[in-house]
Amino acid sequence: MKTVRYVGAGAYVPPRVVKNDRITRAIPGWSPERIEQRTGIRERRFLWDFDAEKGQALPPPEDVEGPRSNTDMAEAAVRQALDRAGLTPSDLDGLYLVTTTPDRLNFCHDAVELHRRLGCRCDASAVVIDSGCGGAVYVADMARKLILSGHAKTIAVVASTFASAYLDREIFTSEMPGNRRVNAFLSMYMFGDGAGAIVLRGDEGTRLGVMASTSGTDHPQLVIHRGGGAQVQPSRATMADHAFFVDGPTVARAYPEYMMRAVDELRATAPEVVPEIQRYYLHQANKLVLLGFADRAGIPQDRVPVNVDRYGNTSAASTLLLFAEDVAAGRVKLGSGEPVLFAAVGAGVHFGGQIVRV
Repeated sequence: MKTVRYVGAGAYVPPRVVKNDRITRAIPGWSPERIEQRTGIRERRFLWDFDAEKGQALPPPEDVEGPRSNTDMAEAAVRQALDRAGLTPSDLDGLYLVTTTPDRLNFCHDAVELHRRLGCRCDASAVVIDSGCGGAVYVADMARKLILSGHAKTIAVVASTFASAYLDREIFTSEMPGNRRVNAFLSMYMFGDGAGAIVLRGDEGTRLGVMASTSGTDHPQLVIHRGGGAQVQPSRATMADHAFFVDGPTVARAYPEYMMRAVDELRATAPEVVPEIQRYYLHQANKLVLLGFADRAGIPQDRVPVNVDRYGNTSAASTLLLFAEDVAAGRVKLGSGEPVLFAAVGAGVHFGGQIVRV
């Protein structure tokens, strides 16, 4: 019987730490204390620095070594995942990059560039998937179906977030017109940069692999970003159209609903595995919402790793970052057969999850 294993995991998180007091000097709105009180976030990681007095992102100089773009972060995570899997880029049949903050918008640029840098085979697909916080688990479910169908054997899923490049005081202190006004500064407080990757591979005759998998689509607007398409072209856009607006009340209602739907379906599909699960990789929307959901779902908090307080919300990358860091630290060992659970929901709405014997 064919199964789909997680054979590699990788991550990249920028070394630059941005604490609440500094981000609020650049983007006024809440106090540093209120950010931590309402979200549990003390700091986040940014790839780009910024001028706190002017409220503007600062692209790094050309001679700076190390990652400096969305594609760079994704590349670092994928290379680490392939190395841990003992595979080469030529083994990949598909490369799926989940991001809402690409270096360039058109023609799947970041995925195609990543394909070029890695030296993947010409017949290996390379696609950017424009999805938010639920995107990595949503695409992992899709990758599993492709592998089980026989159309692919090995697929890398990488998710990245590059919030720091968007920092702009004028944009993120604007108000969005309409029936209600939603302040955009919350987005700059919430999100941080990073990338996480997994490598999925079909295998025969093993108890390892994905034991349960689910994904779904629904339609609440958790995050609003109007600019960039045919309906809101640059010549027609306001400053606010370029901002990402997190609708906090809607997120607070939707997160537990869709997370519970994913977790309940996974538990129902593989009930015999549930008592063994020691690690739950749950999307890191914010610390308060995350831990509140864990309590509601009956998940012990000591089985829920947390990085949102230190990294910020890294969108689709969050669950993959958590897993890769556990693998790197030896808390979870690939090939051990230990079951872990992934679940996430994000703007779209895309939601889903998997139980995996790693």
